[in-house]
Amino acid sequence: MEQKWPQRIWLVRHGQSAGNVARDAAEAEERLRIDIATRDVDVPLSELGERQADAMSTWFATLPADERPNVVLYSPYIRARATANCVIDRLSKYDVFAAQADERLREKEFGILDRLTPLAIRQQYPELAEQRAHVDKFYFRPPGGESWCDVILRLRCVLDTVSREYRKERVLIVAHQVIVNCFRYLLERMDEDAILSIDRAGDVPNCGITEYRFDTSSGKNGKLVRVQANFVAPLVETGTPVTSKP
Repeated sequence: MEQKWPQRIWLVRHGQSAGNVARDAAEAEERLRIDIATRDVDVPLSELGERQADAMSTWFATLPADERPNVVLYSPYIRARATANCVIDRLSKYDVFAAQADERLREKEFGILDRLTPLAIRQQYPELAEQRAHVDKFYFRPPGGESWCDVILRLRCVLDTVSREYRKERVLIVAHQVIVNCFRYLLERMDEDAILSIDRAGDVPNCGITEYRFDTSSGKNGKLVRVQANFVAPLVETGTPVTSKP
């Protein structure tokens, strides 16, 4: 049977953003609101985020030519687009034959809870905080926002596109923390308990790399097998600080 999957898929969370920094400051100062003037889609990388993207991109560029990404798909959010463009710019134009933003890779939508700290949510929307604690984040959908299940539904469509258009290629996907974890849920055929256990164990590092390779000996007709998760050696080896805040 013909291989329907890419030869490789890499999942990467964007570099540290100005929003990550603002969230840290808001929580440290016990403020109710994260101080971000722009839309979430327009939040840029921080200076450190740019350095992280550069270190990660350099690592991709040092791979053998037939092992580098030749397809780059990314969230249209500025921080993810900038991270992806750093990789695209670093690789030879002959390596990447497709580079495209895909709105289905956007950040999870938080609805009325957007830019609120956990303290603010508990104070202003105690009934929602109680509901979230009861059903957990996998199924909890804030008004106007999305649950993890909603995100997973749109990512199933992304995988349909990837298997149809990029079979046997080497695909890099640059997006957000929840997107990375929800892809892992799908690609590794997890259940709710398994993915939430991974989520509770620690946040996805900025510019951390999770890699899958197609293994012809796995499954009935071969399948993608994870070979590493949240790989941050490219940052560590260049002395670039590793960050992993929500």
